[in-house]
Amino acid sequence: MYALLRSLLFQLPAERAHDVTLAGMDLVQKLGLLAPFSPEVPSMPVEVMGLRFPNPVGLAAGLDKNADHLEALGALGFGFIEVGTVTPLAQPGNPKPRMFRLPEHQAIINRMGFNNKGLPHLLSQVEGSRYRGILGINVGKNAITPMAEAESDYRRGIAAVYGHASYLTVNVSSPNTPGLRDLQFGESLERLLTAVKEEQAIQAEHHGRYVPVAVKIAPDMDDAAIQFVAGVLKNTGMDAVIATNTTVGREAVQGHALANEAGGLSGAPVRGPSLRVIQALSAELGDRLPIIGVGGIMDGVGAAEKIRAGAKLVQLYTGFIYKGPALIAESVKAIRALEYQRAQPHSAEKERAR
Repeated sequence: MYALLRSLLFQLPAERAHDVTLAGMDLVQKLGLLAPFSPEVPSMPVEVMGLRFPNPVGLAAGLDKNADHLEALGALGFGFIEVGTVTPLAQPGNPKPRMFRLPEHQAIINRMGFNNKGLPHLLSQVEGSRYRGILGINVGKNAITPMAEAESDYRRGIAAVYGHASYLTVNVSSPNTPGLRDLQFGESLERLLTAVKEEQAIQAEHHGRYVPVAVKIAPDMDDAAIQFVAGVLKNTGMDAVIATNTTVGREAVQGHALANEAGGLSGAPVRGPSLRVIQALSAELGDRLPIIGVGGIMDGVGAAEKIRAGAKLVQLYTGFIYKGPALIAESVKAIRALEYQRAQPHSAEKERAR
C-alpha cells in the first residue's frame, strides 16, 4: 500500500510531498485508520543513556522539525522520536527548491537551512501532544547569530526545552548553515560542549532531573578528526554521540543530473561513510559513550550492521521516506535477530571472524 502511495507522492515536488504526507498521516491517525500502514513492531526494550527505549529504532531529527506530527509518528511504532532542529528564533531556511530526490540512488539532497517555527511553537506543540514516548529535541543556532555567539543560542535552546525532553541533541553537523560544521573542530568544539554541559548542570538543578545530551556529527571526517572528536566527547562528559548527519560528498551519485545541487546527501550513499565513522568512534569510545547510528538505513540489514559496528540505537529518515513504516518493524526484527545470534554459544568468536 505504501509503495502505491509513494509513487503518487513522488509526482509532487519533494518538499510538497513531505508536507502532504505528514498532514495526511495526521488525518488518518485521528480517524483511527493508521494500522494498515504500520506493521506491528515487536517489543525489544533497551536501556541507553539511562533511558528505557521500547525498541532501538527511532526517527531522526529533520522529518518533524516543529513537533507538529508527534502523535501520528508515535503511532507507527518508533522506539523514540527526535524533533527539530529547532532554533531560538523562527527562520524560513534557504530559498526553494531546497529538497531533491534521487530515486535511482535511494537518496535525497536537502539544503533546508534549519527552517523552523522557533522555540515557542515547538514547546506549545510538545505540551499539547498526547505522545508519551521517548522524545529527543535537537537544538541548533540561528543563521543570523554570529559564530562567535553560537554558544548563547545552544544554551537558550537547552534551557527552553530541557523540561520537555527525554534527551537533547546538539546539532553541529548540518552542512546547510554557513560555518556550523566548524564547531566540530579544535577549540570551538571543546568550548561549545563545555558551555553545553554547564547549561545542562544548571537546568538539571532547576528541574530536579538529569536529561542526557547527545552530539550529532558529520560523516565527512578523516580518522584524525574522529579521534579528536571522540576525545572531546569523553573529556567534556557528553552522554551520547549521533553518527551521522548528511554528507557533502558526491562520489556515490556522480553523473546524476542533481549531483551538483548544494546541500547534504542522505540515503543509501551515506551508508558506508556513516558506518566507517561508527566503527572508528566505537574503537575510540568503547563503552564510555553510546553511539546512535543513522545514515543510509534502507533495510533491516542496514540497521543491524549499525548495531554490529558499535551503535546502541539507530535512527531512520531517508529510508523511512522510501520504504515507509514497514522499515521500522523490519529493522527491529533484524536487530533482535542479531542480538539473539550474539547470545548463542561461541557467538563472540563468530563476531570477531566477521
